[in-house]
Amino acid sequence: MQYFPLFVDTTALNVLVVGAGEVAARKTELLLRTHASVTIVAPQACSTVERLIESHTNLEWIAREYQPEDLGDRQLVFVATNDRTLNQQISEQARARNLLVNVVDAPEQCGFITPSIIDRSPIIIAMSSGGVAPVLLRYLRQKLEADIPRSISRLGDFAQQFRDKVKRRFGNLTQRRYFWEAFFDGDIAEQVLKGNEERAGQLMEQHLAQAEPKITGQVYLVGAGPGDAELLTFRALRLMQKADVVVYDRLVSQEILDMVRRDAEKIYVGKAASNHILPQQDINQLLVSEAKAGKRVVRLKGGDPFIFGRGGEEIETLLEHRIEFEVVPGITAASGAASYAGIPLTHREHAQSVVFATGHLKDDSINLDWPALVQKGQTLVFYMGLTGLPVICRELIANGMDREMPIALIEQATTENQQVVTGTLADIERRAAHIKPPALIIVGTVVTLREKLNWFKSDSHQD
Repeated sequence: MQYFPLFVDTTALNVLVVGAGEVAARKTELLLRTHASVTIVAPQACSTVERLIESHTNLEWIAREYQPEDLGDRQLVFVATNDRTLNQQISEQARARNLLVNVVDAPEQCGFITPSIIDRSPIIIAMSSGGVAPVLLRYLRQKLEADIPRSISRLGDFAQQFRDKVKRRFGNLTQRRYFWEAFFDGDIAEQVLKGNEERAGQLMEQHLAQAEPKITGQVYLVGAGPGDAELLTFRALRLMQKADVVVYDRLVSQEILDMVRRDAEKIYVGKAASNHILPQQDINQLLVSEAKAGKRVVRLKGGDPFIFGRGGEEIETLLEHRIEFEVVPGITAASGAASYAGIPLTHREHAQSVVFATGHLKDDSINLDWPALVQKGQTLVFYMGLTGLPVICRELIANGMDREMPIALIEQATTENQQVVTGTLADIERRAAHIKPPALIIVGTVVTLREKLNWFKSDSHQD
């Protein structure tokens, strides 16, 4: 992130604008929406600037050429002249004084850039592409302008009026946040948006008098899907952005973690085969203790919580301690990996059933019912089976499966780093020597369809 976004208090801000053409006028108009004092230095002014000077008492025009002394007691400087050499000189002089400077259409000379703004004061939304994609930025702004009603500013003003009362009523920050979340999702906010502020104020006073400060912690077991953040469910995303605490494992990508509420506490409990950062029983107790502290806890799991996600074990502990919980399903790895690899798990000509199995049991063995897995017209999917791949291939062959049965290994499924290796039970170990966890194994003749159905990436390793 080259540009760090921030909002500056303009109450006592002294701004210098060098130039008085139409470009400078656009910057000046934006500044005049704030509380800043603005000074323009330029020998001539366009008609737009002249009108601004006539109508704003916080705008001064010094009708002469720029001088270095004009930087004086300024905190912010905008440069918008037609003289590129002068623009660069002003930028260098401002930087030498540690002043924030913006040179229009010259990002390399800027100490800051102005974002694209959606003004719903007191709600302000600012966006920037760092100057590299202005058309995309305009597109996004148009979408947001259409999606965010102008009446949202009423909610901001209304919330500001009651801010101190809510703070006195609820001494705990978490309690206040829960209250405001319920408010913005409730009927009082609807009254405000409709323009019925008086009625909304009466209802708000009643609600504050009756509101119970007590907070009961909750746990949400949320499936994060197979890796691609766009495969999250709406509900998963909503809970991630409301969470006080997020407990996550190593299968949750950074892209997905970046979508968690910024100030939520994030606790890593990642587990790999035979290498547990935190034992499962400790994870269970962690969920209990955080919920008993009155927090909204999201247990974020790769894939789906109920398919080799140990969600059932965690829920049993929550039930023992009478902790409220919900389960939010996610796209399981088998479905996501197969889809992005172009391998249908079922197909009328290949497989009429599919079996999910784990390649890593509680005692680190792979003690499965191998004869039951070796069935005609069946696709096998092994989770967490990479380290046990030699055993899986050996046992399937020993129990009657053809050595030439097609098999695929999918690493980091659904992400940009996805790798797919195909082969047979007889040669897949050699072909897949470079594959690393997390990886999924698919066994069955459906793997042969990949060459025709692969849509996601064409650079994967093929048979």
